[in-house]
Amino acid sequence: MRIGVDVGGTFTDLVAMRVGDSAPAVFKTPTTPDDPSLGVVNGIEGLAAAMEVTSEDLLGGAEVLIHGTTVATNTLVERKGARVGLITTEGFRDLLEIREGLKEDRYNLRMDQVEPLAPRYLRVGVPERVDSSGMVRRELDVEELKRQVEYLQSEGVDSVAICFLFSFLNPDHEREAERIVREMMPDAYVSSSHVILPQIKEFDRLSTTTLNAYVGPSLASYLRRLEGRITEAGGTVPVFVIQSNGGIAPVSDSSEQAVRSILSGPAGGAAGAAHVARQLGEERVIALDMGGTSTDITLIEDGTPHVTGEKFEAGWKIAVPTVDIHTLGAGGGSIARVDEGGVLRVGPTSAGADPGPACYGKGGTQPTVTDAALVLGLLNTDKFLGGAVQLDEELAIEAICSQVAEPLGLDVESAAEGILRVVSSSIAEGIRLASVSRGLDPREFALMGFGGAAGLVTTRVAREIGISRALIPPAGPVLSAFGMMASDLKYDLAFSHPSSLSTVDLDSLRSAFNDLDQAGRNRLLSAGATDSDITVTFSADMRYLDQIYEVTVEVPDLNLPDEELRLRWAENMHIRFERLYAYRQQEQDIRIVTLRASAVGRLPAGSGLDSDSTEATANEPSSSHPATQGPSVINTDYNTVVVGEGCSARLDSRGVMHIDVQIDTQAPEDTAADSVTLSVVGNRLESIAIEMMDVMLRTALSQILNASRDFSTAILDSQSRMVAQGEGIPVHMSALPVAGRAVLDYFGDDIAPGDVFLLNDPYFGGSHLPDLTVIRPVFVDGDLVFMTVNRAHHTDVGGGTHGGYNPSASEIFHEGLRIPPLRIYDRDVPRDDLLQMMAANVRTPKNFLGDLNAQIGSVLTAERRIRELVDHYGVDNLTRIVDGILEATEAQVRSFISEWPDGVYYGESLVDDDGFDSELIPIRAAITIAGDTMTIDLSESASQVTGFINSAYANTRSLAHAAIMYVAPYDVPKNEGSMGPLEVIAPKGLIVNANAPAPVCMSTNHCAEEIVEAIFKALSQAVPEAVNAGFSRRLRYAITGIDPRTGESFLWHFFMARGGGGASQGHDGWSCVGEVNVAGGIRANSVEVTEERFPLFVVNHELRPGSAGEGEWRGGLGAVCEIVYEGEGDASLNTAGDGAVVPPFGVLGGEPGLPHRYSIVSNGTETVLPTKQTGVVVRPGDRIVALSSGGGGYGDPAQRSSETAAWDAKNGYV
Repeated sequence: MRIGVDVGGTFTDLVAMRVGDSAPAVFKTPTTPDDPSLGVVNGIEGLAAAMEVTSEDLLGGAEVLIHGTTVATNTLVERKGARVGLITTEGFRDLLEIREGLKEDRYNLRMDQVEPLAPRYLRVGVPERVDSSGMVRRELDVEELKRQVEYLQSEGVDSVAICFLFSFLNPDHEREAERIVREMMPDAYVSSSHVILPQIKEFDRLSTTTLNAYVGPSLASYLRRLEGRITEAGGTVPVFVIQSNGGIAPVSDSSEQAVRSILSGPAGGAAGAAHVARQLGEERVIALDMGGTSTDITLIEDGTPHVTGEKFEAGWKIAVPTVDIHTLGAGGGSIARVDEGGVLRVGPTSAGADPGPACYGKGGTQPTVTDAALVLGLLNTDKFLGGAVQLDEELAIEAICSQVAEPLGLDVESAAEGILRVVSSSIAEGIRLASVSRGLDPREFALMGFGGAAGLVTTRVAREIGISRALIPPAGPVLSAFGMMASDLKYDLAFSHPSSLSTVDLDSLRSAFNDLDQAGRNRLLSAGATDSDITVTFSADMRYLDQIYEVTVEVPDLNLPDEELRLRWAENMHIRFERLYAYRQQEQDIRIVTLRASAVGRLPAGSGLDSDSTEATANEPSSSHPATQGPSVINTDYNTVVVGEGCSARLDSRGVMHIDVQIDTQAPEDTAADSVTLSVVGNRLESIAIEMMDVMLRTALSQILNASRDFSTAILDSQSRMVAQGEGIPVHMSALPVAGRAVLDYFGDDIAPGDVFLLNDPYFGGSHLPDLTVIRPVFVDGDLVFMTVNRAHHTDVGGGTHGGYNPSASEIFHEGLRIPPLRIYDRDVPRDDLLQMMAANVRTPKNFLGDLNAQIGSVLTAERRIRELVDHYGVDNLTRIVDGILEATEAQVRSFISEWPDGVYYGESLVDDDGFDSELIPIRAAITIAGDTMTIDLSESASQVTGFINSAYANTRSLAHAAIMYVAPYDVPKNEGSMGPLEVIAPKGLIVNANAPAPVCMSTNHCAEEIVEAIFKALSQAVPEAVNAGFSRRLRYAITGIDPRTGESFLWHFFMARGGGGASQGHDGWSCVGEVNVAGGIRANSVEVTEERFPLFVVNHELRPGSAGEGEWRGGLGAVCEIVYEGEGDASLNTAGDGAVVPPFGVLGGEPGLPHRYSIVSNGTETVLPTKQTGVVVRPGDRIVALSSGGGGYGDPAQRSSETAAWDAKNGYV
């Protein structure tokens, strides 16, 4: 017998099953948050009573107790972890806090930065260095290490994380450091990155290892306490913990590698769903686990949940293999509200368990999904949560009436129905995105609903997606606990081995895989498995040469002859890539990045879990009942299943409910553009735009796209109004409709189905020449209905210098290939002659065409999704709905503008120079607020200049729009409707609306940032609480030369040392997020990937103390980065930035940040570089030094709290 225990936020679920039992025994007991082990023991006693045995007999008769716990997750989310000290390579201690420059919400500038798990004063750098070949460049300074360990010990550190650069290749320094730490701090919990995550990318290792150090002591302590309480209860049963990868591990392993249990509970649900799928013979299942706060979505193929190597939890990356669970803020407790535009929204905010939904009667007043279900008569008030909670329908009616029905002019039942419809739509879009990101069609899957709230929406969600079959397992409300009983021992092992498949020594790979195999088998044997029950499978993370993101590929039989092995392995890569992204790159060299082994060992089941009789039921209808026709509701003690209209439900012999879902192929002809429909269709359009981004991210070749993410996607209607956008670059936002209109104006009636258009000309709606815009018109029955758009920054577009930014340019012809609206696909036939002509005019033709193909693939994908939407709603309905979406957004913007004081407000910002003379260049904004409208007048700005900082109107319009979206409430959609109340005045001939052929390449940064700054400064006089202080300006260079390792030329863009963000009322600025016009949208380069791919050696990359402007709220810090060029012969470097003269401004008495500084150190002599220069000679051994600005401060520095000021000083921020 096995016992499964899942500790949730509200209830602890227990499941046990003995050999010969027809049904599992189930027990639910309240979770005891202060000490979850008490709830487990209480549950064991209750489960024993339900099985009519003693606790001692229950535990004595069990082979194992398998436990899913939220202790690690809660420790992280509640910030109650260990006092962690981080030991890392000298010069890199701040990479943990820099977080690759990531900021999750690019438009919300008024939010707190993610707090580091190890504060800066507890992060220490130690002299040592290993390079990208594994060679030791600098030996470990043992004496300095000991001094630092003594310091950490004196600061009360009880957990230590160790992460040195390239330790995955050569772990000797880490091993020695770990030995010394254990010797000097014998009671400390120690985590080393070569043990936790031996693979490339330093932030992945830093984050994952520090996470382990942070949550490990709490989880280890809890597990010891749990084992003790079980022993006290009379049991000696071995305890195993379910890991995030869906397998189980002994307490000892889980205590040492706690990070692998961060998603322990949700992984149990996925394991349970996979077990049910295997029993039913279902090859493809989407698991839908909907609880009170959130919904977890997992794809299962061939009885195995999908696994990913990258998840974020509470802002931190978890790079160990985890079940690929997509979590949405949609649950039974999700709160419904009507926004200022009159659109119904549901979630992500939740009422939680306390006070909970209004109907709980515990003080909650906001309407939730549970309240809506109660009002619609879908819940059994006597049996809800097993009778543990009594529901009050009157409170639910009151909440929905006052906050949803009355504002929308609906009766209470219609409002409740709308709430369920919107939340179901949100879940459906989440499932679509989870599926298509892996190249899968969700309609080819069955949908399995479980968890407390899934039964309410499963058939709705299935119908929304077009899934014809739904499954409700009988153990659905406790499926996580049930899944734990069905789980096996599992260890995932990895070893990074960067190499080319075409040239790597295959025997070295065979040896490495053999080492992984043996390590996995040894761990399984020590955990209790036997040789005959062990299986080990191999895979490898691989990518094409010019890509950053890897795909996981099955490894062929390693015993094949070398050439056949290479060929089969390459074909596996091509097939996998093509399945995900619809094309392959046959001509690209294939890179092996990380070798992986998954070792699985089966423990004795002891419960008949694999027999046909195991899945038995808490569902009341028995298998002898006839099929239940919808609409109908089936209630049990812990579950409610709604069988939709036209659907049919039946039970099989295991008690699994099979629902045949009637698919609605088309909406009614007269579908109303009501608030519910606007929300549903708006969600769908946004998810299509996000899917475009995913396709682009995974298929683009260039680092600037696939790593730094300098691209945007959008959907335009037939009038070229933007109706939805992906999570792209804010500066692109409002320029895309201008580009669409340029195509419509240029080609007129000569646009046909199957055409694809390309442009980059700023005078035809482009931003600057490196930003290529691909537009795909979508036709239905001969009529243009939508356009799908992708704008992406290409590495090179020709012109006078590499990388596109030419500080010497005095006209646009110097900046590269200028493309007015151009047809590149004619009725689905590519115009290869034009494509080859363009490729011949750039320095990196292979990347140019590869990135362009990625753009084309993304817009074609979006076209397919839009056609599905049109097929469902029809063109007329969809046109009305889109109009309604834009009108609702406009109403939201008018609403918040009307709350601002009328008047005329002025702001001025200055550009350092244009690269030709040293005069400051003013950008001036006069903002008139009148009622619910706003005019942004830039007429007093400088005339256009000689250099490349001029802006075309499309770019200026987009920046003005972005500035207003930055100060708008967070939930205002970023579509054309939000431009409705705004007028942007920028007369021709000014720097903000230059006449051709003025150069404009720098304009997406400067004068871009100054336009936003001028608007912020003006609005600070009207609504100071809504604006930010100044952000860092652009600090960037590009370098080209010869890599001696390959003899090939290279081009590298510098995205390290991102500057700091401006502070705002109540919030310090974010450190290292870059310019306001990208606001965390561009990732910093990985040190290890940079050195592995380019002839560069990174000396340091850390925060720049004192760079931020002081204030009541301090600006974010900038950074310092030094890089040594190690190429063959001289390299050429271009700078393209600003802010070395004019620093980020402070607001309301806040001080400015420090300005940027570029320099080159050659033979001991430092030369300070101007921010706009071309052709700087860099010799082998030269150091390129960049110091970036900090953000401006907000408010009087004297008003900063003494505690916060002391914290700044302690951490060396000031």
